[in-house]
Amino acid sequence: MNRSGSVPSVRWTISIPQLDTDGFDAEGLRAYLGRAEELGFEAGWVMEQAVGPTPLIAPLELLAYAAACTHRLRLGVGVLVSSLHDPLQLAASITAVDRLSHGRLDVGVAPGGGFRKFAAFGVDGGTFVAQFTEGLELMKAAWSDEPRVRFEGRFRQVDDLPIAPKPVQRPHPPIWFGANAPKAIARAVRHGDAFLGAGSSTTAAFAEQVVTLHRELDRQGRDPAGFPVAKRVYLTVDDDADRARERAVAGLRRIYGRMPGIEDVPVAGTAQDVVRGLQEVGDAGAETILLNPLGDNAGEDAEQMERLVADVLPHVS
Repeated sequence: MNRSGSVPSVRWTISIPQLDTDGFDAEGLRAYLGRAEELGFEAGWVMEQAVGPTPLIAPLELLAYAAACTHRLRLGVGVLVSSLHDPLQLAASITAVDRLSHGRLDVGVAPGGGFRKFAAFGVDGGTFVAQFTEGLELMKAAWSDEPRVRFEGRFRQVDDLPIAPKPVQRPHPPIWFGANAPKAIARAVRHGDAFLGAGSSTTAAFAEQVVTLHRELDRQGRDPAGFPVAKRVYLTVDDDADRARERAVAGLRRIYGRMPGIEDVPVAGTAQDVVRGLQEVGDAGAETILLNPLGDNAGEDAEQMERLVADVLPHVS
């Protein structure tokens, strides 16, 4: 048994509250992070939503703050749509958080999809996948042991550029890929270190992705034991199952708007309902489950975290 009271077959991580609706609640966030460490969670994760109506604090900046509030908790972001970022500037920001946390950072990346506002970021929607892949290669070059970087790509040319400092974790922080389509999953195996199933996908869709992932790991000659698999799970637990579902869907609407099918993804209901839903995620292939409560603030998420640890996680096998 670990300190959260659950059996060790599934590893538990928790989301970090990012909503800033009435001013940044520094005290509430510090208390939340401290309690997450006390309860034995392995990591705290944030997400990226660079543009949109939901007032979310930017992920890497929030993780830099979280690094100063924690001692043991690993810190993750899932996922950065890195095709919308300058690769060298993003690499430097990731390095900063890795160093500020003394090597506790995990980085999720994805190229994004067709609905992204690529033009707002100066990115050609017809080449965003190629820019994503090349950008990741340039970031890895920037993190390499070479003090001066040379890189010749389609979109970027770097000639003898000095880059310092380097990340604490070598060769770089673990790269988690978010992916859905078979080609994207093949790309994840080719360029990544781990797989993170999206919170916006159902458990059934995740199970299919895991099958494709293991097929690709075998095809590309990579050891599944060295390629962790996780899934973000949006959830709400309440003694009233209908109220839990209403709260969960409202929280998802706040993040995703009217995205088709988003009401099908949360695990919501009584403690027993949530136990069953999380068990299904584990059975689908998640070795780590990222628990993402859907409260309006850090206080509500903290209440959910306590309820999950007390009434749910000890019963997930």
